[in-house]
Amino acid sequence: MSLRAARDAVAGRGRRTALRYLAISAVANLAWETAQLPLYTIWRTGSPGERLFAVAHCTLGDVLIAAASLLLALLLVGAPAPRGGPRVGAVSVVVVLIGVAYAVFSEWLNVHVRGGWAYTPAMPILPPLGTGLTPLLQWIVIPPLALGVARERGR
Repeated sequence: MSLRAARDAVAGRGRRTALRYLAISAVANLAWETAQLPLYTIWRTGSPGERLFAVAHCTLGDVLIAAASLLLALLLVGAPAPRGGPRVGAVSVVVVLIGVAYAVFSEWLNVHVRGGWAYTPAMPILPPLGTGLTPLLQWIVIPPLALGVARERGR
């Protein structure tokens, strides 16, 4: 574990990259949450205000998960070298793994245990836990894209 890597990520150039990553994640997750909303029953059963709240609430949660995933990845892997050394890929992989693990757990808990939300029949389901495909893909696609763009913008 590397506390130095986490500290470096919130200082100087690392802070700017981390903030860019979170801003890009926020925009991308907002778009994703909006696009996948018709795959949840709230699309048909919720009022416009409830749908708006759901998208805002989920997007905010996504940004918090993105921040926690990045911090944990930096603690586990260490900070990438300033010129994009070998740890860049490792940080991306760990961020994705954390995001995917959280998505699978959260979808299982909220759909099958708590009943906090439900899928429409249009949602592709992945066995054995019955996790929706789009929330899983969200955490496979967005974090590496956001990390890559954040790092490129910082150069």
